[in-house]
Amino acid sequence: MPGLPAFGSVSASAVDAAEGDEVWVSITDLLTPTSLAWADLAAGGRPEVIKSLPAFFDARKLVVEQRWARSDDGTEVPYFLVTKRGTKRNGRTPTLLYGYGGFEVSLTPTYSAATGAAWLERGGAYALANIRGGGEFGPRWHQAALKEHRHRAYEDFAAVARDLIASKITSPKHLGAMGGSNGGLLMGNMIAQYPELFGAIVCQVPLLDMRRYHTLLAGASWMGEYGNPDDPEEWKFIQTFSPYHLVRTGTTYPRVLFTTSTRDDRVHPGHARKMVARMKEQGHDVLYWENTEGGHGGAANNAQRAEMWALSWTFLWRQLR
Repeated sequence: MPGLPAFGSVSASAVDAAEGDEVWVSITDLLTPTSLAWADLAAGGRPEVIKSLPAFFDARKLVVEQRWARSDDGTEVPYFLVTKRGTKRNGRTPTLLYGYGGFEVSLTPTYSAATGAAWLERGGAYALANIRGGGEFGPRWHQAALKEHRHRAYEDFAAVARDLIASKITSPKHLGAMGGSNGGLLMGNMIAQYPELFGAIVCQVPLLDMRRYHTLLAGASWMGEYGNPDDPEEWKFIQTFSPYHLVRTGTTYPRVLFTTSTRDDRVHPGHARKMVARMKEQGHDVLYWENTEGGHGGAANNAQRAEMWALSWTFLWRQLR
């Protein structure tokens, strides 16, 4: 279909399910607010925008590209990168790398007002990693990082970080990472296994103690993803990606902001609490913020959500610029 973004998220549905060639098209990308368009497939199919959400940041000087990083086993892992046009490749650009990598969830290019206003407009670069464990390339992409193969998701994310550094888009001092829930487990493993790659990490509503995750709240329903810690054979591989058991004294870690919610009904706040306590006992410099409301989203209303994101973006900017 002509007239669509090179890197975006598009969905189409028939105007009349019974007959006709007219379709409604929903379009968004990393720089464009979601819009609703109409298209006549019989007349060439070029979408005509009917309505669009407002823009919350100036995207005119920003560019999006898709890049590929080679993971440890040779797999090519894609990621999207947003930078200001003409950004110097001198390793000094504050860059945020975001990822999830689990449960067949696909991270597609979509518009984020907060990312644009709080990060991109200030001169930061933003990368969105499509690592294994997600669903970007179907069930096999997800299954490639299940259970004993979980390490592949973390190797993929680290490969993207290394590619950003090798390309001189940024450097470890200026590279940050962010993720929540299963993405918080991803961040925990970046802290514990790849600390040399990052200058700061925001770890949101995370799983971190993988020895006990299945006994807390919804944890038992995730054993198909991670494995059963009560099975000695499965614990052998689970313990290799349990950040709570991997952090050590005498290791230099990036500065970390952990965020969670007292009322998280999916991932118990005990994960973040215990991790912070352990790292503080070991002498590491970490920050912790726990909202008393909000469930797994970490905030109960827009005011709390704004505070949470303001804390996160401000922390990253101060650490990475």
